[in-house]
Amino acid sequence: MSLAFVFPGQGSHSVGMMNALAAEFPVVRQTFSEASQALGYDLWQVVEQGPEEKLNRTEVTQPAMLVAGVATWRAWLASKGPLPQVMAGHSLGEYSALVCAEALDFPDAVKLVADRARFMQEAVPIGQGGIAAILGLDDDAVRKLCEQAAQGEVLDAVNFNSPNQVVIAGTAAAVARAVEQSKAAGAKRAVVLPMSVPAHSRLMRPAAQRMAERIKTVNVRSPRVPVIHNVHLRAESDPEAIRNALVRQIESPVRWVELIQKMAADGVDRMIECGPGKVLAGLNKRIVKTFETLPVYDPATLKAALSVVGKME
Repeated sequence: MSLAFVFPGQGSHSVGMMNALAAEFPVVRQTFSEASQALGYDLWQVVEQGPEEKLNRTEVTQPAMLVAGVATWRAWLASKGPLPQVMAGHSLGEYSALVCAEALDFPDAVKLVADRARFMQEAVPIGQGGIAAILGLDDDAVRKLCEQAAQGEVLDAVNFNSPNQVVIAGTAAAVARAVEQSKAAGAKRAVVLPMSVPAHSRLMRPAAQRMAERIKTVNVRSPRVPVIHNVHLRAESDPEAIRNALVRQIESPVRWVELIQKMAADGVDRMIECGPGKVLAGLNKRIVKTFETLPVYDPATLKAALSVVGKME
């Protein structure tokens, strides 16, 4: 039996998302306190109390989700939860995985993702980028839709989340055209997402270039647990290769379907989704039907997961 840990990215956040876990595990508040020191503002207050508009700003959401994943991992360790054989994270979640695998120091990662968010936001002025989920079309049909709707502008398939669920991103006008044309192309539904940053599209090139410079200043070690990267579906042990994968990730698609299929082929049969929500559990079930993904985000789900996978002696 092989256990994997996966960490969610943006989109799984909500005000109060860590309150239940924090009430039972002091390490949660301690983790947010460490992050607040690194950031220079009280992140816990925003996560606990909102307002929602502030938590939804990508420069707050990204550190908040990183810290939430790490805090949940520390609560798991405090409960004598077993270590996984492999890890991965969806988009931003890859940073959480690398911290938990001890490849990145936590304060460094907090500051790094805050800068990542800022670079991404500044690459495309608010209102000029768009992002939408296309449901009911296969990957090739979505790519074709992007080609047709682009009309000389940037429009890319950016998140291959589960079979027949692909996220597209690009200029706001091109995304709007794709949403309009999606029904005729055979899509069941197209949903414009409330995000101002067209993440993982070619519009993120300036952000990736800035990240390439910024990440040189960060100490990266070989992970203690292999972390499979979104960009090329490999685990890297060389620090420079890890830096490169994180830079490329900003302007490259998240290949989640292939990543989960690879884990299954490598013998993983059980997963813990470590952090708020259960988005990945839902996606994983649609990718590999035999997979059991146990979400862990509060004391009850943590206890339930431990009863399935057992504690370390």
